[in-house]
Amino acid sequence: MARLSDAFIDDLLARTDIVEVIAARVPLKRQGREYSARCPFHDERSPSFTVSPTKQFYHCFGCGAHGTAISFLMNFDRLEFLDAIDELAKRAGIEVPRETRQHNENPDTRDMFGVLDEAARFYRTALLPGTEADDYLSRRGLDGSIREQFGIGYAPGGFSALKDALGTSPRRLTLLERTGMLSKNDRGHTYDKFRDRVMFPIHDRRGRAIAFGGRVLKAEDSPKYLNSPETPLFHKGRELYGLWQVRQANQKIARLIVVEGYMDVVALFQHGISQAVATLGTATTPDHAELLFRNAPDVYFCFDGDSAGRRAAARAMESVLPRMKDGRQAFFLFLPEGEDPDSIVRNEGAPGFETRLAQAVPLSQFLFDHLAEDGINLATLDGKARLAERAKPLLAQLPDGAFADLMRQRLTELTGVGARSAPPDVHVPVARARRGPAGNAPRRSLVRSAITLLLQKPQLALELRPPYRFVALRQPGVELLTELVAIVSGRPDIGTGAMLAHFEGRPEADALHRLAAIDLPGDEPGWTREFLDAIAQLDRQTLQQRVDELLAKQREEGLDAVDKAELRELLQARGAAPGQ
Repeated sequence: MARLSDAFIDDLLARTDIVEVIAARVPLKRQGREYSARCPFHDERSPSFTVSPTKQFYHCFGCGAHGTAISFLMNFDRLEFLDAIDELAKRAGIEVPRETRQHNENPDTRDMFGVLDEAARFYRTALLPGTEADDYLSRRGLDGSIREQFGIGYAPGGFSALKDALGTSPRRLTLLERTGMLSKNDRGHTYDKFRDRVMFPIHDRRGRAIAFGGRVLKAEDSPKYLNSPETPLFHKGRELYGLWQVRQANQKIARLIVVEGYMDVVALFQHGISQAVATLGTATTPDHAELLFRNAPDVYFCFDGDSAGRRAAARAMESVLPRMKDGRQAFFLFLPEGEDPDSIVRNEGAPGFETRLAQAVPLSQFLFDHLAEDGINLATLDGKARLAERAKPLLAQLPDGAFADLMRQRLTELTGVGARSAPPDVHVPVARARRGPAGNAPRRSLVRSAITLLLQKPQLALELRPPYRFVALRQPGVELLTELVAIVSGRPDIGTGAMLAHFEGRPEADALHRLAAIDLPGDEPGWTREFLDAIAQLDRQTLQQRVDELLAKQREEGLDAVDKAELRELLQARGAAPGQ
């Protein structure tokens, strides 16, 4: 991806009114200097979602959702990053940089999308009434509207139907090969990869065909399902079949149901359950888990109840654990032997399948059940110790929050052992922001005070003049404070939202968002005085730190002439500094 410059992002966010962007999608109510609403990213009764026009960012005190206008469009409208950029750029009346646009319009990429679109149309045209493929789909209960919704088609038998129709030049043959539509034998001859199969196009998050899955018509043929290979457009570990259709069918996606096959997804849609997706012949990957939770707060994994299904569930659990932020839920549904979602919904209807979903096992239960599957006896001390030892590395993957605390508490209830885990690598000690009756902010350390003030008004950093003495201070958060000052020095017009966007995906991001969401009392002149005073105190602490180092060296090994001169200067500076 051609990278957009920081200057462009800063300018775009500065020209964007985040209140207008969000208010067009969520009803906002003014409260003092900010706006509030019930959070669009989780269910709640009282508003905890705030939008700040001055800081140009949003924050939910309930589920922790936060970000700029860019991330809001990505999460609410479910746009890709560059699509969100395009949307805001159009609103602001500015052009996306030419080099980025040219990358997005790469001729090879565009032509690969084009040939796959032609292939999808070819397959749809080949699905004629009265053919074996048509009869097969009718027996499976799929009517014309559902076939059209998913673009279902048919790959004719023989070895060159698609090749003859679309491979009309060397260039187009190359495109068919690069997109995985042709296979090559030992003699170097190419032929259609998909033959005599019902065809399911796989769409990306913009609705473009990027690959295909083909299912045999006869039970005795194999493999039952055949997927496109990995290509420049298609990475099966990052895509979910049916997600495009789910987005089109649901204004708000409250849940996603992960099944194994294309027919399972389509059958559930046919019966009115329009939140089903499938992994593409692979286990649930971390990328899948991230994509699932980016689109819905609740995810149901539906597997066979046999040992293979339970192994698949365990792999899915491992992928979702690091993404179980508060407000997210994962469930595991195991079906009877010989059944799949397709057969269940056809035999029991949507109500029957919904009943089974309601009985799905929550992640909190499945994790401990899975760890105890090989006969751990919790009636013995040895069994409790074994369960605790197995659980600790898994629970350590959970993000900080209420769910992680409750899971550790559950382990203690089962075993009597606390699940100890390393503290998160966040160097800013943060108390969760809470709005008191008078809007008072929590008490802060000097470093946290300086960081909080910088987040409220980044241009405070421009009041400082290098060199910055405090950067040598060995205290938690000083390294982060130094980075914030450096960012503002390099990007003097940066706003709060863009500053927070700089840290997106880093361990410090959540802590910084909570600090930025604090409603500080006072005004900008008062903030300036407080910020400069905090920096002055940190400078004095740095000076004292160096004095202590030299005095310790003097006691242990003595000082050379350079050290003595430095110590005299520091002592004089300390004596001249106010407040010492």
